[in-house]
Amino acid sequence: MGNKYSKWVSTWGTATSITDRREAVYAKDVTLRYPVRVNFGGSRIRLRFSNFTGTEGVELTKVFADEAAVTFCGRTSVEIAPGKEVESDEIDFECTAGQTVAVSIYLGKCTQMNAGTLVTGPLSGGTYAYGDFAQAREFPVELSRPTNIYYFLNTLDVLTSEENSAICCYGDSITAQDWPDYLQLELLERGIRNVAVIRRAVCGTRILRQYDCITYQAYGLKGETRFPIELNISGLKAVIIQHGINDIIHPVGREVNVFRPMSDMPTVDDMTCGVEKFYLEWCRGHGIPAVSATLLPIYGWRTYTEEKDKVRGEFNDWLRKCPDFMGCIDFDSVVRDEGDARRFADGFDSGDHLHPSKNAYKAMAKAAAEYIEGNELFNK
Repeated sequence: MGNKYSKWVSTWGTATSITDRREAVYAKDVTLRYPVRVNFGGSRIRLRFSNFTGTEGVELTKVFADEAAVTFCGRTSVEIAPGKEVESDEIDFECTAGQTVAVSIYLGKCTQMNAGTLVTGPLSGGTYAYGDFAQAREFPVELSRPTNIYYFLNTLDVLTSEENSAICCYGDSITAQDWPDYLQLELLERGIRNVAVIRRAVCGTRILRQYDCITYQAYGLKGETRFPIELNISGLKAVIIQHGINDIIHPVGREVNVFRPMSDMPTVDDMTCGVEKFYLEWCRGHGIPAVSATLLPIYGWRTYTEEKDKVRGEFNDWLRKCPDFMGCIDFDSVVRDEGDARRFADGFDSGDHLHPSKNAYKAMAKAAAEYIEGNELFNK
């Protein structure tokens, strides 16, 4: 009999981006710990770490997955050059579906903390501690604090069985928040245990442009640069793309914000051409089906205008009908008010009129799970 575990599949992942530019941009003698849910049984794991947005090399002094030392070409430490990513050696690691693996990273030297991504949700979040506690079972409470910023850790793959696969949720802050975690839980609730949800999302990111100023640098890389990097996912079966609202809401005019000129305001054609060129062409070239997801209501958001909402509505219409997508998950229709399509339904607005509430995120996850459950691609 052959080994029942013969396929590498990503079971967890986050995006590569630039951390918020604060006064302190370096750390030393710090341990990061991130609990990672393993969705499938398997016999080996491997991890990828990213310094893609760093401008200096960083050294991961030591890395552990639970009690197992993570090595890189046999070494327990690794330096990641600026703009690069590294993958660990394969590690013998018997794991079961639903198991949580604690990935601990000790940064012993002065380290530029420029590669990290803010993520929230019921399955997300970690802890950091002052000192070397990479091999400690628990962190000292007086030296540790929780964090939702994932530094350097990018992807965890598991050597698993052939029926398992990954789906990518690609987007901005709405996807960096809770719905992908709720989607994973919703799939499990429905008995769908062969699909891992991989989140690739960056708060503030746009399809067409990026910011080069430190004020908004954390809003990340433009779609053309991001997408090929983010879609480096083992066992990837499809990608759900929910992206573009920041292209619409950011421009306000230089007289209001010097970094957000109205010349940045896209037309619907700009948006659709960007999606075609940066996302759909790549997906076709790599044989990865793309699923569109509509943009959510923005009425009441501080930069709302009727013209911006018109662009959003026309872009959504295109997302619903474009034949180059495998299908569309209509998040807009899930969360909008029945009597006024410009706004969120009662209980579905977080309060800022842009980001959904937890109940709305759960409703979005349910809609995405229904799509996956009913799609033959995921039932093969």
